[in-house]
Amino acid sequence: MSSIVYLKSMIDKGEISTEILRKSIHMLIALVPLLAGLNLQLTLVMLAAGVLFYTWSEVQRLHGRPVFLISTITTHAARVRDRDRFVLGPITLGLGAMLALFLYPQPAAAMAVYALAFGDGLAALVGKMFGRISIPHTGGKTIIGSLACFATVLALALGIVHEPREAVLIALAATGLELFPTKDMDNIILPVGVGLLTMLLML
Repeated sequence: MSSIVYLKSMIDKGEISTEILRKSIHMLIALVPLLAGLNLQLTLVMLAAGVLFYTWSEVQRLHGRPVFLISTITTHAARVRDRDRFVLGPITLGLGAMLALFLYPQPAAAMAVYALAFGDGLAALVGKMFGRISIPHTGGKTIIGSLACFATVLALALGIVHEPREAVLIALAATGLELFPTKDMDNIILPVGVGLLTMLLML
């Protein structure tokens, strides 16, 4: 019995290490608003090129021709369920940021990307590390993970919209969208929804 508990503990630690790596990469998307402020067109080109290059590298990896560094990072950062499949997360992450920049003016686009980077990122990380109570019909998402998402997006929104009521609405929207069991598609749904709401509130 003790060996089973030990094995489960090691598996859990491995999953947490993987999640930390995944979400560290995920949060790098927060650099997009800064880059867009310097040159929007170049930022969009860089995101598109990154999506295309990653797609090519995944095809190569799945055909037994791993691409130096990229395939190694992908393998280490992939969840167990995805390791022998095409890992879609980086593609939807890039597309989500691109859509935010295409669809919304600043600062709504920035709010959308920050909610994606930190709200979604910390929800998964905190939920994996500390979550004990799962929310039904959400694919295993936890109460503490959702609270982390809400608190993070609320803090970010207060710095952008400056109206507490509007900030709370944005945080609630981000938390609700993050709860949908859409797997990697939340990387698109969340920034599009948060960006739209932020833009409407700022009209």
